[in-house]
Amino acid sequence: MAKQIVFYQRSEKIIKAGTTEQRMYIILEGEVEISLSDGNNRIVVAKLRKGDFFGEISLFNNTPRSADAIAAGDVKLAYIDSVEELKAFLLKNPVFAAKMVHILAQRLAKTDEILISKVSELNRLKVLKDV
Repeated sequence: MAKQIVFYQRSEKIIKAGTTEQRMYIILEGEVEISLSDGNNRIVVAKLRKGDFFGEISLFNNTPRSADAIAAGDVKLAYIDSVEELKAFLLKNPVFAAKMVHILAQRLAKTDEILISKVSELNRLKVLKDV
């Protein structure tokens, strides 16, 4: 994986929402901001640092990227372009594999929390509308 290294400078866009590139990144140096935009407003939803990863969903789904990833300073990233490469990397790096499972479980739990909150909000609005 040593050959698969890329560098970005502050404010450079690493991933653009809406694109369909299949690539996962691991941060070797620096920080990356993950953000969502509605065209007018940009909201930073995560700040990732050395050892963190992003873009993994693109390896499994051929769907457009859901968020932007922007270098928050000078950044050095390793990247993985296929599920096969990811499997090989995880077998060689079991500590990272365990970390990845833990982080993905945290992200899923956070998503569940947001969905439950939105469903509750919709139910409250429906009750108010019916009154």
